[in-house]
Amino acid sequence: MAQTLQATRGSLPGVQASERRSRAKNARARAHSRRLSPFLLVLTGWTALAHVPVAMASAMAASALGLPWPWAIGAALAVALVLPFHRRMLAMMPDRPRPRWQLALIEAPYFAHWCAASFALAWTTAAAMAWVVGRIALGHAPFGLNQAALWGYLTGALVAAWGVWVRRKWVRVRRLDVPVRGLDPVFHGYKIVQLSDLHLGSFNPEETALRWVRLANSLDADLIAVTGDLITSGEDYYASVQSVIRELRARDGVVVSPGNHDYFGDAEALFDHVRASGARLLRNEGFTLRRGGASLQVAGVDDTWTRRADVHAALAKRPDGAPTVLLAHDPDLFPIAAARGVQLVLSGHTHGGQIAVPFLARWINLSKLSHRYHLGLYRDGPSHLFVSGGLGTTGPPIRVGSAPEICVIRLVASHA
Repeated sequence: MAQTLQATRGSLPGVQASERRSRAKNARARAHSRRLSPFLLVLTGWTALAHVPVAMASAMAASALGLPWPWAIGAALAVALVLPFHRRMLAMMPDRPRPRWQLALIEAPYFAHWCAASFALAWTTAAAMAWVVGRIALGHAPFGLNQAALWGYLTGALVAAWGVWVRRKWVRVRRLDVPVRGLDPVFHGYKIVQLSDLHLGSFNPEETALRWVRLANSLDADLIAVTGDLITSGEDYYASVQSVIRELRARDGVVVSPGNHDYFGDAEALFDHVRASGARLLRNEGFTLRRGGASLQVAGVDDTWTRRADVHAALAKRPDGAPTVLLAHDPDLFPIAAARGVQLVLSGHTHGGQIAVPFLARWINLSKLSHRYHLGLYRDGPSHLFVSGGLGTTGPPIRVGSAPEICVIRLVASHA
């Protein structure tokens, strides 16, 4: 009887479809987990190391309070703060809605602490070097390392609080003119408003993204370009993506190209939501804007991390001599695009490092460690690349020195 029921149940089309979707979802989750495991291992190792100064500072505080076993107290506190890290990261992979009180009272403070501990590690390492030099040069220690660790953590906590609760939410508008060789005078002054790396999720909910939309809509765009990473991960925010993209307004519409995070779930379902919003999704394809007898080609490429990007296919239908704007989430595609005569590439992906030296973000930011093109405008002959710092965040929800931004790019005719 049980076998009959099981056979009948398995033969129902609706049940079969549901089971297929469930298996596919589980397979995506396993594949995503495999991709992220080495990354999480490195981050967890860094987290453990960053809590050495926390243990030192805690031991000093316990000693000052006259508590017994100060080093045991410091070590226990550090371990207790390291253990939740892995769980915090897994909670964002896939990202699911969480209560606001949890984000405000647990998640954000924990990541602020994590950033403070990381800052303290760098500070204490530099202090240890100075301590060794002082011992050699002066014959005695010029200061205590525990004291240096404490001051490093307190300074880091102030910086992290600014980055998590203020700078991350304070969006700037960046404006720049880009010379485009062969641009017809009728397109001179054409205004593209670029949004990148929205990363809709628990730390960047729909209401936050709608504030970005209102700002973008106030900039009087001819075209709005969204250059990938619409979500952080998972599938719970697809409807929010549709609601947000649907509200964007520009004379020639909205175009979207995918990013790597858009494949951390059911990408095709996400793309259906993008199309339903009324935006034009560009996956290795393009279209031509025409004004009178003049034309401007707009194209977009798919994701590089999943090896879907194809610049040649994206440019296949480009009219001869038409200036081209290419949306490519990953800026590493710029050399290929420049070799194909693309005048302007719009990218994101790097977030400007999220952490940079204030006022020197273009030159000193974390993304520079792993990316050749990491923030701002680059040139290769007549071709230009603009890398937006983006709007959202991944990992720790913090920005220091690298502002979230909406970019207004004005095309200007050039014969140089």
